[in-house]
Amino acid sequence: MIGLYAEAKPPGFGFSDTAFRIFILMASRRLSCDRFFTSDFRPEVYTEVGMAWVRNSSMRSVLLRHHPILTPALRSVANPFAPWRSAAASREDRSP
Repeated sequence: MIGLYAEAKPPGFGFSDTAFRIFILMASRRLSCDRFFTSDFRPEVYTEVGMAWVRNSSMRSVLLRHHPILTPALRSVANPFAPWRSAAASREDRSP
């Protein structure tokens, strides 16, 4: 974790370029090794309803399903992996 603070973040990024490259490399490896995304990603394991649930979900829908309080912060964000609105700005939207 300490190393994440050693390198400056590019404008608009949440973490450094090196951390981003490592994240991308490891994310693809984790997905390619996860049987639930490879050999077991089929209706016999997930059911048709489960397959539809996975196909029709997005990062935004998963975040909001589990944390609906994030709705104001994600309202004007096209990509939930991009920087969100500040918490203070989101709270102002909720005030009467």
